[in-house]
Order: sequence, then structure tokens, then C-alpha cells
Amino acid sequence: MFARFFAFLFAAGAIVFIVAAVGVGAAVYTFSKDLPDHTQLKDYEPPVMTRVHAADGSVVAEYAHERRLYIPANAIPKLVKEAFISAEDKNFYTHNGIDPEGMLRAVKVLVEGNKRMQGASTITQQVAKNFLLTPERSMERKIQEALLSVRIEQTYSKEKILELYLNKINLGLGSYGIAAAALNYFDKSVQELTLAEAAYLAGLPKAPNNYNPWRNHDAAVDRRNYVLNRMMENGYVSRADGEAAKAEPLVVNPRSVSANSFAAGYFVEEVRRELYDRYGDRKLYEGGLSVRTTLDPKMQLMARKALVDGLVRFDEAHGYRGPYKQINIGGDWGPALAEVPPLGDVTPWRLAVVLDVSDSGLRVGLQPAREKSGEVARAREIATLSADNARFLRKKLRQAFTVGDVIFVEPIDGRPGQVRLRQIPEISGAIVAMDPFTGRVFAMVGGFSFDQSVFNRATQAQRQPGSSFKPFVYATALDNGYTPSSVLQDEPIEIAQPDGSVWRPENFESGHYGSHTLRYGIEHSKNLMTVRLARDIGMPLIAETARRFGIYDNMAPLLSMSLGAGETTVIRMVSAYSMLANGGKQIKATLIDRIQDRWGHTIYRHDERECLGCDADRFSPDNEPKLVDKSEQVLDPLTAYQITSIMEGVIQRGTGVSLKELGRHLAGKTGTTNEAKDLWFIGYSPDLAVGVFLGYDKPRSMGDSAQAATYAAPIFRDFMKMALANKPDAPFRVPPGIKLISVDPKSGARASGQGSILEAFKPGTAPPDSYEGGGGQRNDAPANDNQVGGGTGGLY
Repeated sequence: MFARFFAFLFAAGAIVFIVAAVGVGAAVYTFSKDLPDHTQLKDYEPPVMTRVHAADGSVVAEYAHERRLYIPANAIPKLVKEAFISAEDKNFYTHNGIDPEGMLRAVKVLVEGNKRMQGASTITQQVAKNFLLTPERSMERKIQEALLSVRIEQTYSKEKILELYLNKINLGLGSYGIAAAALNYFDKSVQELTLAEAAYLAGLPKAPNNYNPWRNHDAAVDRRNYVLNRMMENGYVSRADGEAAKAEPLVVNPRSVSANSFAAGYFVEEVRRELYDRYGDRKLYEGGLSVRTTLDPKMQLMARKALVDGLVRFDEAHGYRGPYKQINIGGDWGPALAEVPPLGDVTPWRLAVVLDVSDSGLRVGLQPAREKSGEVARAREIATLSADNARFLRKKLRQAFTVGDVIFVEPIDGRPGQVRLRQIPEISGAIVAMDPFTGRVFAMVGGFSFDQSVFNRATQAQRQPGSSFKPFVYATALDNGYTPSSVLQDEPIEIAQPDGSVWRPENFESGHYGSHTLRYGIEHSKNLMTVRLARDIGMPLIAETARRFGIYDNMAPLLSMSLGAGETTVIRMVSAYSMLANGGKQIKATLIDRIQDRWGHTIYRHDERECLGCDADRFSPDNEPKLVDKSEQVLDPLTAYQITSIMEGVIQRGTGVSLKELGRHLAGKTGTTNEAKDLWFIGYSPDLAVGVFLGYDKPRSMGDSAQAATYAAPIFRDFMKMALANKPDAPFRVPPGIKLISVDPKSGARASGQGSILEAFKPGTAPPDSYEGGGGQRNDAPANDNQVGGGTGGLY
């Protein structure tokens, strides 16, 4: 009977086993049919953020949908791996993708009637879910997850699986992967994490928002300590080390990457636009590009200071316009003031609210900071603003302010608790600093505040350059038979228009007519001489010069255009002046030196010069590497130097004489348009080209007395004073073939002694002993070239 009984049990067991095996096999077959291909993990390229670096390597911006830095398993410290394994899957190194203990725990939850599936997820299962499946919670999806996990374990090593997991997971604060989390929480690399820090990060995958270090600090500490306990139980750390780590306070030091640190909002946004145009949204935000820009952080800060000081100088000269905003302050003014959006890039300026007004001064409350949790700080700062520190008001304090006015103030150095009144300028402008030999943009500021307006006046604003265009008219003349000492008539001229009207251009200063040299015409920005010269050489030639220099793509051949009546951008004008500075070589302005993909391969490089012999096995004095520059020569080097020499005279004797105080070799030109709607100064030293523009965004007159020499040139001066400090002064390079001859600057004839200057002449163009007559018109000039479009007389 025992034998028959055991035979029956064996038979029944065999039948049950067979049925179960068939059922399991059928289930595996059914659920395996639609499983995604797990081998795709081999070529997985996760979304990785693009990082933008300044020329010195500083990170100035990051772009990502998911902030992730991919890091291989061999670069992740053992301690960090052990922390995550203890928190998520203690049997990771021993199971085959499925943890029986976890499965029993999940079954127990299901039996207890909880329909929400949980537990049982090994690290491998999480990889299967996060990479290949949906986040749906169901029995069918769990079975698929288990099947995929087994296949993944059979295909990949434990270290590869762990690498995928640690680079994929969401750890809060917009951080994906352990490398990004280490930076964003502690401003450290993964290798620098302490035991306590690694344990805290390992506790986050379960629910990052529940363990926010500021909103849920106690829960975050408890979760960290839980992970430390698991690490001690698993033997990864000693009891003493674990308890010491638990006793440490949780101090999170989030990393801040902001272009405002370098006042580079406009620069960085221009780089982002270029990357987007080149590669599209996906590669910009997920491609892991490494972008090395041309930005010089120190020079950028100098450029912003010079421009802001100039804009404020102009704005305050026109008086106070009123408060920034008005709020109801009630009992505690802090929360109401904190709700007013600040401008993050105007520091040290701060928002303040007027609390009390008297004849002698204001009592103001400074905008409180926000805690890292987002709450308004409880501390309140009070300051005093005296009448002496609000002199541009032009009225009494009681007339200008009421309680609740929100204004901008600036703390006064060395005088705690005291501030001066500030206001956001109505006028705007731009400044660009460039290497004239490569086109590398060292600094770019496109307005007063990027947080206030993202419109970049350096690259997007189309404005009239005024007289800053004149050097290219004169360069065309010098390339076509004129010399710096050629004489032109500075006399009234009338140009008949196609509609029968007459255009009568004027100089800024009426009278003072006569015969003058070309040099004088640029140095003193004479409109009448420029129009006569343009009529003589022909506007088509000038239009071609403008095209070669990149100022205009297709300039209308109208005489008014010779006075800068067209529209162009600051960066185009600085690029054009750079070509005058470098001897007439074409350059292309760039904000990017090179771009590398996620693997470190260079996919873009601005410098297109070819290096012959750079790949040689060994070098010798007789076989040195050579850089081959194939840039187009857009202007005769001798002509370029002549124009440079003439524009040195602009600073020594002409409209830019305010820059003479710098005591350096500088060349440049002012530009003021009709009704002073645009003010320019563009100039250069032998190694640095800089352009400044001022104007209202909606063009209107800046006043009858506004001149580029008064407002734009001082910004150029202030910047150059900072940028060239501690750098030796050097003269402009004289190209071979130029002859320097002493002449009278008024007549252009040979002269010597006091008052004479050295003028630059090309071979065979030496000046005579004297000039008789004048007019400067060549015999082959057209008899009448009066057909021009509507002019903008009064440019200077």
C-alpha cells in the first residue's frame, strides 16, 4: 500500500509538474513574443546634457532635458556602488536578475489584498523597466520585466548593468544619474563623495521628492541613515564608520551654473541659438556636446561694466522717471517685495520698497532673499537713501516718492546701511570685443540686462552706422588712386532726386568750408567731402567694398548710403573694422572655438588654417611646421594701414579726441545718425577691436546735444582702459611698401618741423611740395551722378 501510495503521489506530482511546466512555458512564450530587444542596450546612448565652457574652461551654461553626465562603471567608486546596492538590491551580485526574497515579499503584499504591485524589483529589473518597458504597474508588465531581467543578466556583466542603472535613475533636483547628482547636490565629482553623501544619494531613487533636503530634511536624514544601516549589515562599512556618518549633519551645497556669474547672458544665448541652428533641439539638449567658446570672463565683466556705466550716465542725465513698481506693504513688507521678480544680472543693484519719506531721505526695505526651499527669508534689511545719493531726481524726495514705491538701489561701499538711487535705463546699447586676426569674440553685451530683455542689440538690432561707415568710403578711394593727402572741396552740394526734389546734405557744423585733405575729412567727419568723394569714385565700387567687408549683403548704390544711411549690426561693423586692423584679411566673427561630441570627437572647429608638418614624427629647425592661412584678402594691406593711420588721427585731433588721454596707439571712428537716433564708436588697438552702440529700441532722438563723441566714445575709453591695463603699448604694424613722409596735416604738402605729421603713402604716390586748385575729382569721373534715393542729411 505504501508503494502504491507513493507511486500515486509521484504520478500526481509528475502530472502537476508537467501541467505547471506547460503553463509556465506557455506563459513565457506568450509574454516573450512582444518583448523589446534587450540587445539594444549595448548601443544605448542616454540623453546627456550639453555643456558650454568659456575660453578658460569655466562652465558658463548647461542645456538638457535631463541633466545627466554619463560615467563608466570603472569610474564610479566602489563605495558609491555599495551604497546603492544596499539601498536597492542587496543580492545584486548573486541573483540572476530575479530576487526570490523580493518575489515572496511581493506575493505576500498581493495576498494581503493590496492591488498595488511593489517589491521584487532588482536593479536588473529596474534597468529593464526604465530602458525597455513602460512604468505601468500590472502583473503582465511584471512578468515581462522578469523575463527581460533574466535575458539581460545572460547578455551583460553585472558591472555593465550597474553602469546603466547608475546613469539612468532620477535623483531629484533635475539630476539624472549619479555624476550629475553629485554635482547638483554637493558640487562634487563622484570620486569626492563622502560615505554620508553617497548614502544620501543612494536613498533617493525610491522617491526623490519625499527626501528633499530642505522641505523634508528629517525624512531625508532618516532615509540616509537607513542606507547606512544596510551598508553596515552587509559588511560594506565598519560599525564605527557607519555611526560616524550617521552623526554628520546633512549639508547640501547645490551647484549653481549661471551665465550671470560672468554677465554673459547675451553671449551664452547667442551660442545656444547657433547650436540649435546647427544641430537641432535633440542634439543640443540630449547630445552631450562639449562647446568651447571664445568668451574671456574677465573681459566680459569689463565690457558689461563699461556699457552699463555709459547707459546709466546717459539715463541719469535725463532725470528720474518714476518707481519700478508699486506694492501694498501692509504689516510685513518682505513677502510682497519678494514677489517682485528681480533682475539677476544687475548686481550689486537691489530692489527696495519705500517705507518712509522725509525731506532729508528715504527709509527703504531691501528685497529679502529666498531660502533654498523657496521660502522667503525671515531677516529684513533696512537702509537709508539720502537726498545727496539721489541727485538726478531734479525734484524733492517728497514729490518723487510715496510709501510702497519699488525702486532700485545700490549699496554704497564703506557705508553700511546706506544706498544710492538707481533706475533701469530707457536707452539701450551693445558692446563687442573681438580678436581682429581670428574673429574670436572675447566679450559681447547686447543690452543693459538679459533678464529684462533677451533681444541682443549686438547681433539682432539693425541700426544705421552713420559716420562709422565713412572709413570704407575712403578706403575705396585710396584703393582707386587717391592718397591721404588728396584734396577735396568741403562746400555745399545739391543732388537732384528722381522725383524732382533736391537733396542738400550738411555737415554737423555749418560753415568752415574750404579745401581739405582726405585725412581731414575722416578726422572731422565731413559729410560734404564724403558725398563728393562717393560721387567721384562711384557708389557701385563702395557697395562692393561694403559687401566684401560684410557690412551689407546688397547695399543700394545711393549716395546717402555713403553717410551710413543703411542698416547693419554691431558685430558686422566690428568684424569690418577688424579687417582694417589686420591688414585687409577676411575674418568671420565667431563665439565658438570648437565643438566635441559625447565621445570627444571634434565635429566643428572655427580655425580653418592648415598646419603643414604638424604630424611629423620629429621636428627640426629646417623643417618647422607651417600654418597656411587661406583667408581672402579683401583690401590691399597698404590701404588698410593708410586708413588705420588716418583713424589714429581721429583720436589725436578729431572727433575721438577724448580717447587721447589713454596715451595708447588706437584707431577709431565716431558715428552719429540723423537726429542722433544712433550713437557709435568703433575702434581698435593693434590686437583688439571694439564696437559700441547706443540707441533706443524704438529709434528716436537722443537729444539735440547727443553725439557719439560724448556718450559712445567714453564707453570705448572706459573699456579699453580696463582691457589694456598692464599690457605694453605697441604701434600699429607698418606693412612693407609703405613710405612715411612728413606733411602738413592741413594742406597735405611736404613739410617738416612743428605741426607736421608722418603720412603713409604707397609706392609712387609721394605728395608734391604744394597743391594748387583742388577738388580731388579724377578725369575719368562721371560728369553727373546725381540720381540718389531719399537721403538722411545731417549724418556726422
